[in-house]
Amino acid sequence: MPEPHLRASDTDRAAVATTLDRSLADGRLDLAEYEDRAARASAARTYGELAELTADLPRPARTEPRRSPVHQAVHAGAWHGAWGHDLRAAWTGWLTTAVIVVGIWLVSMLATGDLQYPWPVWVLGPWGVVLLARTLGERRGRDDDRRRLTA
Repeated sequence: MPEPHLRASDTDRAAVATTLDRSLADGRLDLAEYEDRAARASAARTYGELAELTADLPRPARTEPRRSPVHQAVHAGAWHGAWGHDLRAAWTGWLTTAVIVVGIWLVSMLATGDLQYPWPVWVLGPWGVVLLARTLGERRGRDDDRRRLTA
Protein backbone atom coordinates (compact mmCIF):
# COMPACT_ATOMS: atom_id res chain seq x y z
CA MET A 1 0.00 0.00 0.00
CA PRO A 2 1.05 3.60 -0.48
CA GLU A 3 2.22 5.78 2.38
CA PRO A 4 0.10 5.23 5.52
CA HIS A 5 -0.82 8.91 6.01
CA LEU A 6 -2.45 9.25 2.55
CA ARG A 7 -6.22 9.19 2.30
CA ALA A 8 -7.88 5.99 1.11
CA SER A 9 -10.61 5.83 -1.53
CA ASP A 10 -13.86 3.87 -1.62
CA THR A 11 -12.15 1.41 -3.96
CA ASP A 12 -9.37 0.85 -1.41
CA ARG A 13 -11.94 0.24 1.34
CA ALA A 14 -13.83 -2.17 -0.92
CA ALA A 15 -10.61 -4.11 -1.64
CA VAL A 16 -9.96 -4.50 2.09
CA ALA A 17 -13.60 -5.59 2.59
CA THR A 18 -13.10 -8.24 -0.10
CA THR A 19 -9.97 -9.49 1.67
CA LEU A 20 -11.91 -9.65 4.94
CA ASP A 21 -14.75 -11.54 3.21
CA ARG A 22 -12.30 -14.13 1.89
CA SER A 23 -10.66 -14.44 5.30
CA LEU A 24 -14.05 -15.06 6.94
CA ALA A 25 -14.91 -17.66 4.30
CA ASP A 26 -11.52 -19.34 4.76
CA GLY A 27 -11.99 -19.48 8.54
CA ARG A 28 -9.18 -17.07 9.38
CA LEU A 29 -11.60 -14.68 11.10
CA ASP A 30 -14.56 -15.44 13.32
CA LEU A 31 -17.80 -13.55 12.76
CA ALA A 32 -17.33 -11.04 15.59
CA GLU A 33 -13.81 -10.16 14.46
CA TYR A 34 -14.96 -9.91 10.86
CA GLU A 35 -17.80 -7.54 11.76
CA ASP A 36 -15.45 -5.36 13.80
CA ARG A 37 -12.85 -5.16 11.04
CA ALA A 38 -15.48 -4.58 8.32
CA ALA A 39 -16.94 -1.67 10.30
CA ARG A 40 -13.47 -0.22 10.82
CA ALA A 41 -12.72 -0.64 7.10
CA SER A 42 -15.82 1.36 6.17
CA ALA A 43 -14.80 4.14 8.54
CA ALA A 44 -11.09 4.13 7.63
CA ARG A 45 -9.72 7.35 6.24
CA THR A 46 -6.08 6.49 5.51
CA TYR A 47 -4.07 3.65 4.02
CA GLY A 48 -2.49 3.10 7.42
CA GLU A 49 -5.87 2.42 9.04
CA LEU A 50 -6.70 -0.05 6.28
CA ALA A 51 -3.32 -1.77 6.48
CA GLU A 52 -3.86 -2.50 10.20
CA LEU A 53 -7.01 -4.46 9.37
CA THR A 54 -5.27 -6.96 7.10
CA ALA A 55 -1.71 -6.96 8.48
CA ASP A 56 -2.13 -10.42 10.07
CA LEU A 57 -3.88 -11.94 7.02
CA PRO A 58 -2.10 -13.60 4.07
CA ARG A 59 -2.02 -11.65 0.84
CA PRO A 60 -4.11 -13.22 -1.93
CA ALA A 61 -2.01 -14.62 -4.75
CA ARG A 62 -2.32 -12.70 -7.96
CA THR A 63 -3.70 -15.00 -10.61
CA GLU A 64 -2.77 -13.18 -13.81
CA PRO A 65 -0.76 -10.03 -14.53
CA ARG A 66 -2.67 -7.06 -15.90
CA ARG A 67 -2.31 -6.51 -19.61
CA SER A 68 -2.96 -3.59 -21.89
CA PRO A 69 -6.18 -3.75 -23.96
CA VAL A 70 -4.18 -4.33 -27.15
CA HIS A 71 -2.23 -7.14 -25.49
CA GLN A 72 -5.50 -8.69 -24.30
CA ALA A 73 -6.97 -8.44 -27.79
CA VAL A 74 -4.00 -10.19 -29.36
CA HIS A 75 -3.95 -12.98 -26.79
CA ALA A 76 -7.72 -13.37 -26.48
CA GLY A 77 -7.79 -16.60 -28.47
CA ALA A 78 -9.49 -17.65 -31.68
CA TRP A 79 -13.01 -17.38 -30.29
CA HIS A 80 -12.83 -14.11 -28.33
CA GLY A 81 -12.80 -10.74 -30.01
CA ALA A 82 -11.06 -7.55 -28.99
CA TRP A 83 -14.19 -6.23 -27.29
CA GLY A 84 -14.90 -9.37 -25.28
CA HIS A 85 -17.43 -10.88 -27.71
CA ASP A 86 -17.66 -14.59 -27.22
CA LEU A 87 -17.88 -16.09 -30.69
CA ARG A 88 -18.00 -19.62 -29.36
CA ALA A 89 -21.28 -18.86 -27.57
CA ALA A 90 -22.65 -17.17 -30.70
CA TRP A 91 -21.80 -20.15 -32.89
CA THR A 92 -23.17 -22.55 -30.26
CA GLY A 93 -26.45 -20.62 -30.28
CA TRP A 94 -26.56 -20.76 -34.05
CA LEU A 95 -25.86 -24.51 -34.09
CA THR A 96 -28.48 -25.19 -31.41
CA THR A 97 -31.06 -23.23 -33.38
CA ALA A 98 -30.02 -25.07 -36.56
CA VAL A 99 -30.61 -28.44 -34.95
CA ILE A 100 -34.02 -27.36 -33.66
CA VAL A 101 -35.37 -25.76 -36.86
CA VAL A 102 -34.01 -28.47 -39.16
CA GLY A 103 -35.47 -31.06 -36.79
CA ILE A 104 -38.88 -29.36 -36.94
CA TRP A 105 -38.63 -29.18 -40.72
CA LEU A 106 -37.73 -32.89 -40.99
CA VAL A 107 -40.49 -33.97 -38.60
CA SER A 108 -43.06 -31.91 -40.50
CA MET A 109 -41.86 -33.48 -43.79
CA LEU A 110 -42.13 -36.99 -42.34
CA ALA A 111 -45.56 -36.24 -40.88
CA THR A 112 -46.98 -34.95 -44.17
CA GLY A 113 -45.09 -37.39 -46.39
CA ASP A 114 -44.11 -34.81 -48.99
CA LEU A 115 -41.09 -32.63 -49.65
CA GLN A 116 -41.56 -29.18 -48.11
CA TYR A 117 -39.88 -25.91 -48.85
CA PRO A 118 -36.56 -25.70 -46.90
CA TRP A 119 -37.60 -22.71 -44.76
CA PRO A 120 -34.77 -23.21 -42.17
CA VAL A 121 -32.47 -21.60 -44.76
CA TRP A 122 -34.16 -18.25 -44.05
CA VAL A 123 -33.52 -18.60 -40.33
CA LEU A 124 -29.99 -19.97 -40.47
CA GLY A 125 -28.62 -18.37 -43.63
CA PRO A 126 -28.56 -14.66 -42.72
CA TRP A 127 -27.55 -15.39 -39.13
CA GLY A 128 -24.72 -17.64 -40.30
CA VAL A 129 -23.48 -15.05 -42.81
CA VAL A 130 -23.37 -12.36 -40.09
CA LEU A 131 -21.54 -14.69 -37.68
CA LEU A 132 -19.06 -15.70 -40.36
CA ALA A 133 -18.34 -12.07 -41.27
CA ARG A 134 -17.90 -11.19 -37.60
CA THR A 135 -15.57 -14.14 -37.03
CA LEU A 136 -13.42 -13.33 -40.05
CA GLY A 137 -13.38 -9.62 -39.21
CA GLU A 138 -12.23 -10.19 -35.65
CA ARG A 139 -9.54 -12.62 -36.72
CA ARG A 140 -8.28 -10.13 -39.32
CA GLY A 141 -8.24 -7.41 -36.65
CA ARG A 142 -6.23 -9.63 -34.28
CA ASP A 143 -3.75 -10.41 -37.04
CA ASP A 144 -3.32 -6.68 -37.71
CA ASP A 145 -2.76 -6.06 -33.98
CA ARG A 146 -0.13 -8.83 -33.86
CA ARG A 147 1.70 -7.33 -36.82
CA ARG A 148 1.68 -3.89 -35.17
CA LEU A 149 3.06 -5.27 -31.92
CA THR A 150 5.83 -7.24 -33.56
CA ALA A 151 6.83 -4.47 -35.97
